[in-house]
Amino acid sequence: MGGLSVDPTTFFRSDGKRVSGRAVDELRPVKIEAHVLENAPGSCYLEWGKNKIVAAVFGPRECHPRHQQRQDRAVVRATYNMNAFSVEDRKRPGLDRRSQEISKVVSEALAAVVLTAPFPRTAIDVYMEVLQADAGTRCAALTAAAVAVADAGIPMTELVAAVASGKVGGTVVLDLDKYEDNAGEADLPMGITSRTHRVVLMQMDGNFTTEQYHQALDYNFAAAGVLHEKQRDALRSRYQTVAARQPQEGGAEAEDPGASSEEE
Repeated sequence: MGGLSVDPTTFFRSDGKRVSGRAVDELRPVKIEAHVLENAPGSCYLEWGKNKIVAAVFGPRECHPRHQQRQDRAVVRATYNMNAFSVEDRKRPGLDRRSQEISKVVSEALAAVVLTAPFPRTAIDVYMEVLQADAGTRCAALTAAAVAVADAGIPMTELVAAVASGKVGGTVVLDLDKYEDNAGEADLPMGITSRTHRVVLMQMDGNFTTEQYHQALDYNFAAAGVLHEKQRDALRSRYQTVAARQPQEGGAEAEDPGASSEEE
């Protein structure tokens, strides 16, 4: 850490930055890549700090079991799963209460931006696999899931990204890492849409003062704007790659008829 002293009883260095070297309002590095799975209509790979997540989307397709069908719209079903090897201590495989809760809130957040009315009696299934976890996985999973839904060509009113601010050492900070999350005093994850800036996911653990709460809101909204641009960049890159391939494929197809006619 460049020789800067760090008080082990606090979360901040002598220069005012966090132990990780970030400013209080600074995100961890985020990398987003769309369409990483050939067997899924839509997919996304996301790295957020040390978090590594893959999201895949299937649908709209016939909804089973039938009692889950809605006559006027599609049902958005998100499944969040942490792999057994995603944390230092092996996690018991399968959906636990936390995974079920995150699946529910992500389903509701995505349903707020996906156009479900054109697809009655169908299901849009979103799978989020946490390959490596380092705090903030629900926010990272929702951010990746939104890109995967857009990559699948499912119509959406806008994108949604999620981010959390929390309180450590009495100070509000953006995007807690594992060290801060384990010993932090409060946490406020939010899912925010890209165009209308609606809040479609909001949870709070711990206590903020009114001033701290508004500071956390400001951090989250500013960071969501950064994440929205990274989502757009990932989708632009995916379709620019597709567009670049099409002329080459078209040219190859055009040459074949000419070659056969010359042989004749």
